[in-house]
Formats: sequence, C-alpha cells, structure tokens
Amino acid sequence: MHALASDLFPICRSITGDGVRTTLGEIAERIPLEVHEVPSGTPVLDWTVPDEWNISDAYVATADGKRVIDFNASNLHVVGYSEPVRATMALAELRSHLHTFGENPAWIPYRTSYYARTWGFCLSERELAELGEGPFEVVIDSTLAPGSLTYGECFLPGEREEEVLVTTHVCHPSLANDNLSGIALVTELAAALADRERRLSYRFLFIPGTIGSITWLARNADVTTRIVGGFVVACVGDSGPLTYKRSRRGGALVDRAAEHVLGQAAGSRLLDFVPWGWDERQFNSPGFDLPMGCLTRSLEGEYEGYHSSGDDLHLIRPENMEDSLNAALAIVDVLEHDGRYVNLAPKGEPQLGKRGLYRGLGGPDPGTEQLALLWVLNQSDGRHSLLDIAERSQLPFGRIQMAAELLREGGLLAEAHEEPAE
Repeated sequence: MHALASDLFPICRSITGDGVRTTLGEIAERIPLEVHEVPSGTPVLDWTVPDEWNISDAYVATADGKRVIDFNASNLHVVGYSEPVRATMALAELRSHLHTFGENPAWIPYRTSYYARTWGFCLSERELAELGEGPFEVVIDSTLAPGSLTYGECFLPGEREEEVLVTTHVCHPSLANDNLSGIALVTELAAALADRERRLSYRFLFIPGTIGSITWLARNADVTTRIVGGFVVACVGDSGPLTYKRSRRGGALVDRAAEHVLGQAAGSRLLDFVPWGWDERQFNSPGFDLPMGCLTRSLEGEYEGYHSSGDDLHLIRPENMEDSLNAALAIVDVLEHDGRYVNLAPKGEPQLGKRGLYRGLGGPDPGTEQLALLWVLNQSDGRHSLLDIAERSQLPFGRIQMAAELLREGGLLAEAHEEPAE
C-alpha cells in the first residue's frame, strides 16, 4: 500500500482531468476497474458537472528567467482549477494571488477554487520572504473547458444482490495521508475480496470529493436500494488513533460491526455522525440515508500538515496502513458472515465430544474456542445474530463465526431460514 501511494504521489490530481485518469489507470493494474466519464454540464442532483481542468506548467520567474515558484517542483504550488495566465507584474500586483501556510513557514498550502474562476500560486512563508519586488513573469499553462468528470468503479458480485459500498476520494494532488492512504487501502481491500468467495456483493468507488459522490448518486438511484452498509475511507496512514464515525442512522449493522471491531483495538475512537467531513455526508443525506460510516485515523484538520506539503510520504507509515486495512477487513467480515441461526439440538447441551467439537479433558476453564461454541448454541434460537452473540459474549466476531461454522458442519446448527438436513 505504501508503495502504491509512493507511485501516485507525484501526479497532479483535481476533481477532473488527466491526473485522475492516470491515477485510475494505476489502480486498474491491480483490480478490475470500470472508468466512467460524465460530460461537463450534466445536471447531477442540485449540482452541475464542472468544466474539466488540466495543467501542463506554471511558474513565477524573475527577469533573468529564474523560477522562484515552480509547478514542476511541487504541484501544490498552483491553486487547483486556476485559469490560464500569462502576464508580467510586480509583487504588489501579484501578492493578492499568493497563498501561504501560516502554521509552518516551511510548508506550501493546498488551495483550490473549483467553482469560482480565479488563479493563484501557493508557496511557503520562507519563499515569500525571499521573492523581492519583481517584476515577475507569471505563467499558468492550464485549460479549463468542457470535458468530463472521471471516476472509477470496481464491482465484485456475490451470491446475493445486497451490496457493501466502500468509497475514497481521488481529487487531491501530492498529499499522502489525504488521500493517497485511502486510495491505497481501498485498492488493497478490493484486491483481497476479489480473491474470496463472497456472500454479499461489493462496490468500490474512486471518486472526486463531493461532486463525485453526488454524480454517482444521481446516476445510480437503483443501486442505492441494494446497499446494506459501507464506509468512506480517508486519512488512514498517519499515527492518529483508529477512528470510525457512525452513519446518520447510528445503529446500522455497519456501525455495530465497526463498534465491535474497534472496541477490541486499544486507543481507538467511535464518533457519532455529524454532517461534516468527507463524502459520508452525501451518502447520509436524508434523501438517500444510506448506512455509510467513515473509517479514518486523524480527522480532517486534526493532524499537523493537513492540506499542506507537510502531508508527505513520511507522514504515512506502512504499519498504520496495515492496521487500518485489518480493521476494514474485520468490519467487512462481520457484514459478510453475520446471520441468524437455529440450534438443532436445543434441549439441554448437546454432547460435543462425540462430534469432535470439544476438547478431551474437562475442567473449569473450557477455553475461548469451547466457550464460543457454547455461546452460539445457547443463543441460536433464530432471533439472535452472530453479531448479537459476539457483543453479548464479548468474544471476537471471528471466533463466534468460526464456532458457528463448526457447529453447522457437526449438524448442530442451521441458518434460521434453512430446513434441517434429513
């Protein structure tokens, strides 16, 4: 995952343009990905798909041709969606188009202007102090014209039509935690699930923030009726605590699954829904009310270097990304395997030993494996799900699910809707 983030780091991305296409091309080498192009001007809910923005070069140069601000040195140097500019001006005229990051004099801020036509450059406070008075040659070689919005979609069908939706935003340029970490994790999660048998279907979206989710929702109203849960992934590579923000519903299955998984991770956080953050606020809008949470570590603005050049590849750590991926996989495992079962020998405790399900020696401590078997037998009355049992027993869901499988194989358990075997 860290290697993928490193490969994608130099690419200049925005909410539209070739940077997004190049990024999706890299992802498509790892997972099956369908790329969608939605023309500029397309109405999407209360929004309109904007013109496409691309940039090939930009700089501020002194009279002798020395570039004192150079897009080729860092794509953060240009305000995203800047209009094309070619002019000569003194610092006094240029100053209103320059942006710095006050929290750290060495960092370049990340700034955008998607829906208001303007232009600008970003630089560190130190670079600004050394500029001089000019005159400067000011060039932004960009295009802002009708084109399309691009997003990627990976669909993995399962035995059932019910879907789990996982999304991440692909619109930020060279920012590692926000959100190359999310892109890398969702890619790896999709790759892992592609190699497994699946009860549920899974849909992974790589979309530009806000306008991407709005566009997808406008085009996929029929799909939304099949979504049983999911989560947005962002900022999962830094050293902040593993964090899950609940859906608008608060008690959806995915929320309970995440609470169970993170409850067993030291220092993790569970947060209630607020209509702020990433694309979860679009999926949780009242007209859709999808059970979509958000998996992250640090929240937006919560870590040093957020939306600046301080968010580089040193900020994200492979061990943190692995920890985040394991949490995502564990949440998905709950969604995939949760179900209600019926004990086929409910009168008294069935003899597990003759079925090879109990350890040979008795004693006061049956061990967690045997305890999981007994919990599943006791609670499997057709009303309690495996997650219910895991929550009540305070045992990991994986142990409860494994116990259920063993009991099914031993002829002692059946799914609530199944008829007992003859």
